[in-house]
Amino acid sequence: MTRLSVEMLAADTVEPITSAGHAQLGIAVLAGIAVIVLLITKFKLHAFLSLTIGSLALGAFAGAPLDKAITSFTTGLGTTVAGVGVLIALGAILGKMLADSGGADQIVDTILAKAGGRSMPWAMVLIASVIGLPLFFEVGVVLLIPVVLMVAKRGNYSLMRIGIPALAGLSVMHGLVPPHPGPLVAIDAVKANLGVTLALGVLVAIPTVIIAGPLFSKVAARWVDVPAPDRMIPQRATEDLEKRPGFGATLATILLPVVLMLSKALVDIVVDDPENTVQRVFDVIGSPLIALLASVLLGIFTLLRPAGFGKERLTPLVEKGLAPIAGILLIVGAGGGFKQTLIDTGVGAMILDISEDWSIPALLLAWLIAVAIRLATGSATVATVSAAGLVAPLAADMSTTHAALLVLAIGAGSLFFSHVNDAGFWLVKEYFGLDVGQTIKTWSVMETIISVVAGGLVLLLSLII
Repeated sequence: MTRLSVEMLAADTVEPITSAGHAQLGIAVLAGIAVIVLLITKFKLHAFLSLTIGSLALGAFAGAPLDKAITSFTTGLGTTVAGVGVLIALGAILGKMLADSGGADQIVDTILAKAGGRSMPWAMVLIASVIGLPLFFEVGVVLLIPVVLMVAKRGNYSLMRIGIPALAGLSVMHGLVPPHPGPLVAIDAVKANLGVTLALGVLVAIPTVIIAGPLFSKVAARWVDVPAPDRMIPQRATEDLEKRPGFGATLATILLPVVLMLSKALVDIVVDDPENTVQRVFDVIGSPLIALLASVLLGIFTLLRPAGFGKERLTPLVEKGLAPIAGILLIVGAGGGFKQTLIDTGVGAMILDISEDWSIPALLLAWLIAVAIRLATGSATVATVSAAGLVAPLAADMSTTHAALLVLAIGAGSLFFSHVNDAGFWLVKEYFGLDVGQTIKTWSVMETIISVVAGGLVLLLSLII
């Protein structure tokens, strides 16, 4: 995953398809992003279509021949889906297995049984962070919200005191920690090392989620004091199951990909010999494809069989798990197409040239670009893939650790201030029964805290390592 295909490398190093100057390229970038923003926010067009049209508009404004702009877009789309598509699919399958088998509920119930009183917000952030490792944000929200509402209702807790830590855990995992789609695409774009990025991502995520979760929830509960809405407490998906997988087996299944990828990174650092047999073995088993595939295969025995799922239920489960990610795959792919159009029109080189004359650090520049696109489009994934395409040339001379920090800076910026153009904003608003103002005071502020704290920690780490 950290090594791009020959085709991707070729596409990244070809001569620009236009000879436009910096001014025209700058206008083209702004116009292309404006088209995407307008189509998403004003005309409510799907992000895939908006990114496709925006990419072609970018090429046209930059003066590139239309056929070459189309080639750039389709090349970027194909290489991006080839790189991350299988990983997203495996993550979706694992998430579906966790949900349907009752494994996720088992983790939730076990931790909650041992928590209470003041420790409950900390239990919720732990649950969300663990569950959020293999799940997409929206899936995690749908999975955890019933638990949040039931805990708040039965324990007479403030909804914000319980809900904010859960949302923070999910959001931080989504923005900073692979194998989530955004970080994976950014890793591909800047040619960062996945294991190092994962390790540093977890390092940044821990203090970030503590500040934005349990600590901020105290303030959020004072700002917005609302009860858990009865109408939004649905039946849990696994209430009809007679058996559920064990806590230890479920946790081991979730953490297996993380352990394998971190092991690969550690062996690469300690051994540092591509011809060494041990390193070659870990390069295989620690690759994201093998790590996630191993977790899915393990889940058949640790999740599905203990829940009483026969082999005849495996195929329908996989199909149901894959169906919801079609839109995500297309958005991620179109984002890769937009990124490749940026590169092929010479925008990446322009950013590199301009940044040499600026005193602003590359990591801060990456964060600011991601923030701007996030505010405009409302999509963390669109912000990540677009910003990664713009700042990818800055990573050319970076060390392994700083390239990983560049990915995290982009991820942090992509979470900044979720508002009315973000689907997650409305998801939280409706589930928690809030009005727009209350959602901004809680969810939007929480997202901003995550972005600023994580961005600051990334800059601090860049001074140390």
